[in-house]
Amino acid sequence: MTEDADELLFTYGTLQFAEVQLDTFGRILAGEADQLPGYTIDYVEIEDQRVVDVSGLSVHPVLRHTGSAVDKVVGRVLHLTAAELDAADEYEVALYRRVSVTLASGRTAWVYVG
Repeated sequence: MTEDADELLFTYGTLQFAEVQLDTFGRILAGEADQLPGYTIDYVEIEDQRVVDVSGLSVHPVLRHTGSAVDKVVGRVLHLTAAELDAADEYEVALYRRVSVTLASGRTAWVYVG
């Protein structure tokens, strides 16, 4: 791989699964634990059969912004290339949109929210 993995993606659900990473990116991604303040997790039914087959789950977590300092979501920050970020966009169904957030660590990362 010649492209630098300089994109950060905060993951809290199926993108943390090795089988999903292998299918979506062709490799296991490096990452560290982090938290996203001001959000909680809800759950949605996934109708895209390919995503269900890859993840093994028909119900996936989805972030909901609360803005409350007491709410936080625990997850992992993955290091991706720009092409891998595009692949993550393709994996996520239309129920999700990618936004930029500031994590508890102070780092800025992308995350998929509902």
